[in-house]
Amino acid sequence: MSSANPVLSRCKLPIGLQSLAKLRGEGCYYVDKSGLAIDLIEAGSYFFLSRPRRFGKSLLVDTFQELFEANRALFTGLAAETRWDWSQRHPVVRISFGGG
Repeated sequence: MSSANPVLSRCKLPIGLQSLAKLRGEGCYYVDKSGLAIDLIEAGSYFFLSRPRRFGKSLLVDTFQELFEANRALFTGLAAETRWDWSQRHPVVRISFGGG
């Protein structure tokens, strides 16, 4: 059997990836949580993301950023594609404490 057969090929595991653009662009496995991200945005409150290390906090924040910057191409085929107003872009200020 050929490894070029799309039925037999496997996606890569997104180990260490914290960018939705890289994850989607490199064809990695991705569990779509964009619908849940929109639910949080629509709840309109403050949230404290207290999760253990390596639990996807940075990827979730990156997903928010891509939504607010209206990067529709990344959400093709995902729940957010039909639930988000892509005509509006919002400024995003992102501060990372990961390098400290």
